[in-house]
Amino acid sequence: MLSPTNNLRKWLCLLAITGVLFTACSKKNDPAPTPAPDPTPVAPGSVSFYKLTRVENLYAPADDNNPAATLPPLYYSLENKTQITADFAKTASWDMVFTGTYNIFIGSNGATDHKTEGGILILKQPFEQVTDVPSDDQFTTTKSFGLDEAGNFGQGTGWALYDFNGTKMGDGSASKQHVVYALPATRTLIVRTAKGNYAKIKMISCYKDAFTADKWFIDTPHMYFTFEYVIVPKGSKKFEIK
Repeated sequence: MLSPTNNLRKWLCLLAITGVLFTACSKKNDPAPTPAPDPTPVAPGSVSFYKLTRVENLYAPADDNNPAATLPPLYYSLENKTQITADFAKTASWDMVFTGTYNIFIGSNGATDHKTEGGILILKQPFEQVTDVPSDDQFTTTKSFGLDEAGNFGQGTGWALYDFNGTKMGDGSASKQHVVYALPATRTLIVRTAKGNYAKIKMISCYKDAFTADKWFIDTPHMYFTFEYVIVPKGSKKFEIK
């Protein structure tokens, strides 16, 4: 027969073993911690140099009931033809960003804190006539381009024109009021990507499945960006499509 002291020791040992097993099981069943975003989540550029690439209906949420609302930026990788989530905003994984009212302003990944080579500029030329790669000193790392001064609420040279009353580009009817007109015939964006390559961009439309001005009306679904671009490698002097 075991003495009371031996019984006590036996129960203490059992409790200790049970505690160890319980702790081990609990740790095993605990969900793994969410890993921090990979600073380089996107593979090296999958879009080929010198090839015309088209993006259709890239959606940016908009609120017509609150047009002045601050919207989350939309980040895009030209190098990989893909949208990048905001988790990777402070990385070199994206090349252009849509920001501001209705996300109409387009900027570049020109940040220095995460070591990118991004930059952007706009030219008053149609896409097809832009053949020379601009010198690096022409790019801005802080400015974005949106509404053109020829339209309502414009701020300098932009890639789009806003027709408030429907009389600048439309026929003055109610259906043509508050329409945003892309200007592919007279404007071309040039983006220096985060890797230092160059892309010339033709902004075509911000309306869903509507790629010409005759199909743009106040009630056409928006903002769905459609654009075409070609990338040439760092150090290039000419934009070519091969």
